[in-house]
Amino acid sequence: MSRGGLLRVWGTVAGAAAAVGLGLAGCSHTAPPGSALAQWAPDSATVKLAAGPQYARGPVWRFFWGEHYRSLWATPVTVPVIRLARAELDSLTPMRAGGSYQSRTLRLRTAAGHQLVLRSVDKDMSRALPAGWMRNWLSGLMRDQTSVSQPYGAYIAAPLAEAAGVYHANPRLVYLANDPALGKFQPGYANALYLLEERAEGDQEHQASFGGSRAIFNSHRMLAALRQSPSYQPDARAYLRARLLDMWLGDWSRREDQWRWASFLEGGGVVFRPIPRDRDQAFFRFDDGVLTRLLSWFLPKFQSFHATIKPGSVEGLTRTARALDRTLLSTLSAEDFRQEADSLQRRLSDAAIAQALTAGPKETQATIAEQLGPALQARRAQLPAVARRYFELLAEEAWVPGTDRAERFELTGAGPGQLRLRVLAIRPARPDSLISERVYAQHDTKKLSLYGLAGNDVFTIDAAAPGIAVALYPGEGQDRVVLPAAAKAEAAKPLILWYGRPGSPAPTLPGLTVEQDPEPWLSATAAGWLRRYNLQD
Repeated sequence: MSRGGLLRVWGTVAGAAAAVGLGLAGCSHTAPPGSALAQWAPDSATVKLAAGPQYARGPVWRFFWGEHYRSLWATPVTVPVIRLARAELDSLTPMRAGGSYQSRTLRLRTAAGHQLVLRSVDKDMSRALPAGWMRNWLSGLMRDQTSVSQPYGAYIAAPLAEAAGVYHANPRLVYLANDPALGKFQPGYANALYLLEERAEGDQEHQASFGGSRAIFNSHRMLAALRQSPSYQPDARAYLRARLLDMWLGDWSRREDQWRWASFLEGGGVVFRPIPRDRDQAFFRFDDGVLTRLLSWFLPKFQSFHATIKPGSVEGLTRTARALDRTLLSTLSAEDFRQEADSLQRRLSDAAIAQALTAGPKETQATIAEQLGPALQARRAQLPAVARRYFELLAEEAWVPGTDRAERFELTGAGPGQLRLRVLAIRPARPDSLISERVYAQHDTKKLSLYGLAGNDVFTIDAAAPGIAVALYPGEGQDRVVLPAAAKAEAAKPLILWYGRPGSPAPTLPGLTVEQDPEPWLSATAAGWLRRYNLQD
C-alpha cells in the first residue's frame, strides 16, 4: 500500500476512535526522545532511564490501541554512557546527521578511519505524515504506535543472525550525554538512548561479521552491477537464508535500503552476500488492540509476531522485498528452499536462542525471554512449511532477467509438465558460459518471464509446457527467437509470448504470440530495470 493509502486507513480508524470517545488529543502529550529524566550512577559511567515512558497507557487505551511492547518501553534500564572523545575502542568524531522519516541517525568516524552510526532507540512515526492538518490530527496517535516495535529487538537479532550464518552489525545500547564533542549536533542529539553499531560501507576487511569484505555495496550499486554484466552474481543461497531469518524474526520491513552487500572476488567474478540492517521491526507486535487489529486487515504487510506463522501471512511478511526476492532468488529450486530451511532449524538451537535473549538490558531480560523464547522455538519448527510457501509465492510468477550484455536463454523439456531453463553468456570466439540453470514445473509456475534487456540476446524455445506461459521481453538489443518445428507443434495454445517495444520489429513465427510491452521503460535496459525497486527511501 502506498504511503497515501496508509494515511487514509489511519484517518478512517482515527475517525472511528473519535466516534467511540477515544479522542486523539490524549496522545498529544507524548514526550520527545530523550526527555525522560536519567538517574546517573555516582561515577557517571552509567545512567538509568526508560526508553519510552510516554508509551505507558491505561487499560482502556491499551484495549483499543494495543498493549504492544509498552511495558518494555516504560521499564527503566541501566545503560553505559558514551563520551565521544573517550570512546571505549577509539575516539569518535561526528560527521553527518541523517535518518529515515522515523528515526534519527548520526554518523561517526573513528581515529582509524572506520565508520560507526548512532541510531535513536525511540522513533517518531508521525514524521511520515505531511505537514498540516493531517499531522496535527494524527501525529499523537502515530507517535504512540512506535510501541509496536520491540525497543531492544536489534540486540537480540544480531546473535541470532550469527547463529544462522547471516552477516550482521553488532549493536550496543548507549546513552549519549550532553557531550561538547557533538559540536553543532549537540542540540538535536544530546541526552538520549542510541543504538551504536558498525556502518556497513567501504572496506570492511577488519570486520568479521561483515565477512571481511573489502568493498561493501548499497542496493542500488549492487543491482546495477548485476544487470550490467554476468560476471556479477548474488549468492542466492545466502540471501535465501537471510530472508528465512527475516520471517522467523517477524521482520516485514526489508525494503531495498534495509540491505548492504558484501562483495568478494570468486571464480573470476564478483559475488554479493547480504548484510541485513535496521532491525527496527523485528518481533513486530501490532494486532493486540481492537482498532489496531482492524488496521491489520487493511495493512497485510503489518504481520505481528506470534508463535504461529500462518501460511497466509508469508505474503505479507515478504511484500516489501518482493521485487528483490524475485530477482535474487530466481535460480533456486524448491529443494534449495527446503535445504536452507532445514539448515536454519539446526543452526537456531535452543541454546542459541537462550543466549541471544540475554542480549538486551538486564532489567528486561526475563520479560523478553518470556515473551519471545517460546514463540521463537515454535516458529523454528514451522520454517520448512514457511520456506515451501515462500517458494510457491515466487515460483508462480518467475522473473529471469539478463544483463546489458548478450545472453542465450534456452528452454528445453525436463519431463512431463516441466521446462528446463539455461541462461548462458554469449562469448564471441569462445564457447558460451553457463550463468544459471533451473527446472520449472507447471504445478508451481504459471508464468515464466525472460528479460533480455540490452545486448543482442537469443531465445531458443525447444519445448513448451501446458499451463506455463513463457513471456519474452527482448529489450533494446537486436534480439531473436528460435522456435524449432517440434516446439511449434507442441505450442498448440498461445503460451509463448513476445512483448516487443513500440515500433520495434517483431518475429513472425507459428506458435508465437506478439504483443506490445505494456511497460517498455522497465525492461529495455539495465537502468530501466532498476526502476522496479524502491531505491529512494
